[in-house]
Amino acid sequence: MDIFERLVERLKEKRLRVASAESCTAGLFAADLAAVPGASSVLEYGFVVYSAAAKQRILGVPQKVIGRYGVVSEQTARAMAQGAKRVSGADLSVGITGFAGPDADEGYTAGTVCFGFCCRERSVSETVNFGDIGRNRVRQKCAEYAAERFLELLEEKDAF
Repeated sequence: MDIFERLVERLKEKRLRVASAESCTAGLFAADLAAVPGASSVLEYGFVVYSAAAKQRILGVPQKVIGRYGVVSEQTARAMAQGAKRVSGADLSVGITGFAGPDADEGYTAGTVCFGFCCRERSVSETVNFGDIGRNRVRQKCAEYAAERFLELLEEKDAF
């Protein structure tokens, strides 16, 4: 059983629905989740918000967050997740923003990705550097990482 099958199974057990707000992955997390039979009972929304304007307009990410921290930052990823949760009504959400490569930008190296996760009223964020392993490989690693982290968060005592 792969990571996405395990996540769908766990979300079904807990009767939870998930939303994603994706930038550098361009919806790959939601697509990989949707590839699992039965995902329709757990996947609420998948937002692809590639531009800063889309992050602001669709998810309500404050311009001051993007202006102060940049589009690739834990603060922006967390605000994306919060916006996805609020707009979709899902139980939990993820925000993914980063540089898949091949070029670096804003002082980050290729493969640097920021994640934000919302569970109930709690939000966590983190930065992971997958390395300069190729654009599509970084995107796939991001989707898998988000699924792994959701499984970990679902096991935490007070997460839900």
